[in-house]
Amino acid sequence: MGQPYIQNTYMDYIESLRLKGLSENTILSYQRDIKKFLQFCEKQGIDSNQQVTETFVRKFLMVLEQEENQRPATLARCITSLRLFYQYLLSQGYVARNPMEQIQLPKVMQGEPRILTMEEVNRLLQQAHGMTPKAQRDSAMLELLYATGIRVSELVHLKLQDINLDMEYLMCQQKHQGRVIPFGKTAKKALGLYLAEARPLIVKDGACDYLFTNLRGQPLTRQGVWKLLRKYGQEAGIDGEITPHTLRHSFAAHLVHNGADLFSVQEMMGFTNIAGTQVYAKMRPASIREAYTKAKIRE
Repeated sequence: MGQPYIQNTYMDYIESLRLKGLSENTILSYQRDIKKFLQFCEKQGIDSNQQVTETFVRKFLMVLEQEENQRPATLARCITSLRLFYQYLLSQGYVARNPMEQIQLPKVMQGEPRILTMEEVNRLLQQAHGMTPKAQRDSAMLELLYATGIRVSELVHLKLQDINLDMEYLMCQQKHQGRVIPFGKTAKKALGLYLAEARPLIVKDGACDYLFTNLRGQPLTRQGVWKLLRKYGQEAGIDGEITPHTLRHSFAAHLVHNGADLFSVQEMMGFTNIAGTQVYAKMRPASIREAYTKAKIRE
């Protein structure tokens, strides 16, 4: 790119992302989107950030949509990347106004995720309380699902060595790299009871190193977790079907509304770019208020 000024501000922004501690995969995702935009700027003779207008951005997005046939989800990701980039430039005084202010995310064909209220979360988690090995196992699973927002596929693949009770975090292994997710005292207590009392009774020979197993000491399946959640949701008197993703969405929405920044939530959720968290920030105010009328997010 032959635009030194734009290139310098772009490199400053990328460095600011590294200082935030974002993973390289996340940063590469933002780089791809912004580089594509800057290459378009160069072709159009734009050599200053001040020259970028809302109309120019819309022209770029139209090229992506009509000439490159990019999907709405890809456009949404690109808009989010540019929105954050220009928010940074505005905060640093590189631009006088943000050309992304009026650019709306395209509608992606998916419904707004269901978010449980805190009262519903508490009722659901209380259903597994008890001193039997099964109750202690189920309580630990539910608490961990809500405390970390991990996917059910990630939950059933957790190994004993992935949990650090003393430091209150788990290591969630992904294809390319792992991510560290903290959890609070409630999940720590449930996990501690399960590991100390229930699991030795369930996994008698100690041969299985998976954190959670079925009652025969064999690896737990995703279908098994789904059935448990459906059962506990019904027992808690919660309308509609409760799935592992319901807890995952609730975890993220509660964090965002409680003031967590989108970068942090993105990292914990394991999204490759921040567009995945936008749905929680843009939810209807009534939905968010409902989720927080009963109590604050659990420790």
